[in-house]
Amino acid sequence: MKITVICGNAAIGSEVVAALTDRGHVAVAASRETGVDPYTGEGLAEALSGASAVVDVTDHPAQVAALVDYLTTSTRNILDAEETAGVAHHLALSVVGTMWLPQSDFFHAKHLQEELIGNGRVPYSIVRATQLFEFTEMIARAATDGGTICVAPALVQPMAAADAATALARLAVGPPLGRVVEVAGPEQFRLDVFIRRWLDARGDPRRVIADQTAPFFGAVLDEHDLLPEFSATCGPTRFGAWLDRFATTPTPDAVLAARA
Repeated sequence: MKITVICGNAAIGSEVVAALTDRGHVAVAASRETGVDPYTGEGLAEALSGASAVVDVTDHPAQVAALVDYLTTSTRNILDAEETAGVAHHLALSVVGTMWLPQSDFFHAKHLQEELIGNGRVPYSIVRATQLFEFTEMIARAATDGGTICVAPALVQPMAAADAATALARLAVGPPLGRVVEVAGPEQFRLDVFIRRWLDARGDPRRVIADQTAPFFGAVLDEHDLLPEFSATCGPTRFGAWLDRFATTPTPDAVLAARA
C-alpha cells in the first residue's frame, strides 16, 4: 500500500514514514526537500500518484508570518490534488486545543484546516495530538525572556512523537473515520512543572515562573484548554523514560540567556 506523507522529512513526518515502512507499506516522504511544496502545489500531483492514503503533517517555514493563509492554502491544494489522484483517505494531524484558543494564530489555523477537511470531498480522519515531548524546546523558547520562562500552570498531557506517529500509521492503513480522534500521553502535568523537568534533565539554567496570564502562542489558557476533549488513546511512553533517552545539554543560547 502506497501512502504519501506530506512533510515526511520533518520531525513527526519522518517518524510516520518509519512507522509505515516497519509495517511493510510504501511510505513516500513528500516535502520541500523532495520538490513538493503544498503551499504552491508544486510536485503534489507526482507525489500523490498511486497513493491509497495521504498523511498530512504539514508544517510551515519559520519565516512565514501569515500562518492562517499558509496552512489553509496548503490544505486546499492537498485536497484538490488528492481528489484528482483518486486518493481514498486523507489523514491529518491536528492539535488538541483547536476549538478553544481562536486568539492564537496557530490554533486558529489548525481549526480552519479541520473545517476544510471536514467540508471537503475526500474521505478523511483527523487526529488531534497533545503537545509533543520533542517540541518542548519550541514551547520554552517562545516563553523565554532573558533567563526566565514564563508559562501558565495549565494542565498538559504531552506525548512522544513516536507514539503519535504509531497512531497515525495505524489509522492511515484503515478506512477513513469521518471524524476527529485524539491521542495523548499517559501522564498529566502542570505546564510549568513539565518544562521545569525538561530543563533540569538538560542542565538548562533558565528559571520557570508560573503565571496564569502568560500567553501560550498568543492564547491565554484556562486550566483544561490543552487536555483532550474526548476519550483519548494514550501512548505508552512516559516523560521520565523519554528524558532518560533524549535529554541533552542546554544550547549555548539558553546558557547565555540565563546569565543575562
